[in-house]
Amino acid sequence: MKLWGGRFSQRTDKLASDFQSSVSFDQRLYKQDINGSVAHAEMLGQQGIIPKSDAEAIIKALKNIAADIERGALTIDMDAEDIHSFVESELISRIGDAGKRLHTGRSRNDQVALDMRMYVKNEIDEIKTLLTDLMETLLTVAKQHTATTMPGFTHMQKAQPITLAHHLLAYFQMFRRDFERLCDCRKRTDEMPLGSGALATTTYPLDRDFVKDLLGFSDITANSLDAVSDRDFCVEFVSGLSIIMMHMSRFCEELILWSTDAFAFVEISDAYATGSSIMPQKKNPDMAELIRGKTGRVYGDLMGLLTMMKGLPLAYNKDMQEDKEAVFDAVDTVKSCLSVFCGMLSSITINKENMYQSALGGYTNATDAADWLVKKGATFREAHEIIGRLVLHAINKKTSLNDLTIADFKSVSNMFDETIYEAITVEACVNARNLPGGPAQSAVIKEIEKSETLLRAMRKYS
Repeated sequence: MKLWGGRFSQRTDKLASDFQSSVSFDQRLYKQDINGSVAHAEMLGQQGIIPKSDAEAIIKALKNIAADIERGALTIDMDAEDIHSFVESELISRIGDAGKRLHTGRSRNDQVALDMRMYVKNEIDEIKTLLTDLMETLLTVAKQHTATTMPGFTHMQKAQPITLAHHLLAYFQMFRRDFERLCDCRKRTDEMPLGSGALATTTYPLDRDFVKDLLGFSDITANSLDAVSDRDFCVEFVSGLSIIMMHMSRFCEELILWSTDAFAFVEISDAYATGSSIMPQKKNPDMAELIRGKTGRVYGDLMGLLTMMKGLPLAYNKDMQEDKEAVFDAVDTVKSCLSVFCGMLSSITINKENMYQSALGGYTNATDAADWLVKKGATFREAHEIIGRLVLHAINKKTSLNDLTIADFKSVSNMFDETIYEAITVEACVNARNLPGGPAQSAVIKEIEKSETLLRAMRKYS
C-alpha cells in the first residue's frame, strides 16, 4: 500500500518501484523508526491533536510490532517502499483507522532524518567502545616493551633509535583523536529534527521539546529546511570513520613490513594469517592486508556521500536516500576491522633481538654523535658536517660508527675523545631523549601512566 497514492491515477511501474525502494537496506532502522513513532504518538495524544485512546492504541501496537520483529514472528516485507511505510502499513492492518492518525504533523522527510540521527548516535557509542578496547590493547603491549629498542624511520630509511613502546604510543594518540572526533560529531548529531515536517513545519501544535526529551536528544533543530536536508552529520561521521581506517591501515602496513623476512620484527599469530594454495612455506598477513584494502572502501563511502550532497538545492531530494547504504557500509566495515585488528595486535609475537640489531645498523646514532660535538663546543652545522664525513668514512670501511677506532674519529676531527663511544650506544641514544613525549624509558613510562588515566576517563565518558 502506497501512503501517497491519492494524487496518482496510474500504478508505479514495477521497475521504477523496485528502483526507488529502500526497504532492502533501511530495514535496519526499524528500532529507530518505531521508537520515534512511539514518541510522536505520545506527543500527539498529550497535545490533544489525536484522541489519547488512539495514541495509546498506536503505542501498544508499535511496541508489539517491534517485539514481533525482534523474535522473528514478523518478517519485513521487501515489497514495501521503505521501512517507514512498512511499519505504518503493519500498524494500520493491526488497529485500523487509529493507525492512520500516527502520521499527523509528520513527513517522511523529518521521520527519516530522525531515524538516521538516532542510528548514528548509537553507532558512535559502539565504535567509541571498540576504539577504547584497541587503545587498552596498545597500552598493554606498550607496557611490556618500554625497553625494547628498534629503529625509527623517516622516508622509510632508518633515522634514530626509539623504543617499541614509543612507537605504539604514537598510534594511541591517533586513536585518541579518532575518539574525540566521534565525540564532537555526536554533539552535532544530537539535535532532534521531528516537527520540521516536509520542509516548513506544520500547523499542528506539536511539542517538539517533549519529543526531544522522550528520545534523549540534547536539543531540537533550529531550522526546518536545514533539518530535513542536512546530512552533514553523516558526512562528518563517515569522515571520522575514514580517518580511523587510515590509522589502522598505516599500522597494518607496518605490521606487514615487519613480518617480512627482510625485517623479521614481528610474527603475526596463525589465528590472523593464512597460507598459500601452492607454496607450502607461506604465512600471509591477510587480515592486515584486508584492513588496508577495506580502507579504500570506507573512503569510497565518504566520497559517495560528498558527491551525492554537492549539488542538492533545499530542501529534501530523493538523492538523499543514498546516504544510508554508504553510512551502513562504513559502520559495518569499521566495526569488523577494529575487532579483528585488536585481536591481531594482542596476539602478535615481538622479536626483540631483531629489532635491537636493526637499530644498531643504518647509522641511527649519527645525530647523537653530532650532539656530542655540540656539547664539546662545535656549532650544530659544524657538527653536522663532521659527522656526515665520519659516516661516509664508516660506509667506505663497511662498518658502524661504534666500531670505528678512535684514530678513525680523530682523522675527521681532533675534537673526538674516548667518551664518544658511551654517547653513541643505542641505549644512550634512546634514554638521553627523556623530554616529555620522547622515547626514553622514563618518559615513556610516564606517558603510559598518563594515557591509562586518559583511557579511564574516556571509558567513563563513553
